[in-house]
Amino acid sequence: MALLLLLFLTSLSLFVNPSQSQLSLDYYQKSCPRFNQIMQDTITSKQINSPTTAAGTLRLFFHDCLVNGCDASILVSSTPFNSAERDADINLSLPGDAFDVVVRAKTALELACPNTVSCADILAVATRDLVTMVGGPYYNVFLGRKDGRVSKSSYVEGKLPRATMSMSQIINLFYSNGFSIQETVALCGAHTIGFSHCKEFSSGIYNQSSKYSQYDTQYNPRFVQALQKACADYQKNPTLSVFNDIMTPNKFDNMYFQNLPKGLGLLRSDHGLYSDSRTREFVQMYAADQNKFFEAFGKAMEKLSLYKVQTGRQGEIRHRCDAFN
Repeated sequence: MALLLLLFLTSLSLFVNPSQSQLSLDYYQKSCPRFNQIMQDTITSKQINSPTTAAGTLRLFFHDCLVNGCDASILVSSTPFNSAERDADINLSLPGDAFDVVVRAKTALELACPNTVSCADILAVATRDLVTMVGGPYYNVFLGRKDGRVSKSSYVEGKLPRATMSMSQIINLFYSNGFSIQETVALCGAHTIGFSHCKEFSSGIYNQSSKYSQYDTQYNPRFVQALQKACADYQKNPTLSVFNDIMTPNKFDNMYFQNLPKGLGLLRSDHGLYSDSRTREFVQMYAADQNKFFEAFGKAMEKLSLYKVQTGRQGEIRHRCDAFN
């Protein structure tokens, strides 16, 4: 526990304090006055045409920030000389719509105010605006991030939560990045939107070794039967997927937490949130009060968006989000 506390205290120094840095809420007010309008127009058009964009962008933001800070390194494409983060195995399923909304915003912003807005800021604001658009909370996003100059797939392993992780592994991963158990549970609420591929939870719904059951008994029996049918051909068709929240899949709300006590969680990590005594009280709190979930999620996202942010000469403003200058 002493080691965990040391890691937690050390990690707190990795969050940028906006009041002591070059970040501000109105960073582009003079240099790019139409920034907010361009962002809003871009994400609205994209989300209307591709309704899974919000969930995909939220996931993309997580995968960017947790590896080496919110520096848009996840957006960089690999070259013959460098295998970038997006080609790490855990990132191969990141949806194209999430990358596309950033590219569209960057293109529009480059026309309006060239060499001014970073890809890291675009991703941070797009995530917040899309979450809000599908019913989630509005939270502050401080601006002025610079884009990172490093993106390596070898840096990714062990930095991101996996669906098969135990609750202790997930808690320790977030704790080492400066997040409390309550903040971790709030951030897990992102699963209220989006979907997961069948291969990520197939071990829980098929061929359990237990002589009493052919599936993980934490699943609701009727739910697991539906999952078995939906995922029947997942080995032949790896794109088969199921909504994380089967009740209100396209709405950001607290239904995800209401589902967990009923055995309607999809992933091992979902079940762990309710079965683990360290996290259950927060699941119950957020299931009972959506306002408390929204407040906690907003604060945790604002904190995440400041994780290991680069400012000033630490980074650059990329001309294209998928390539270093």
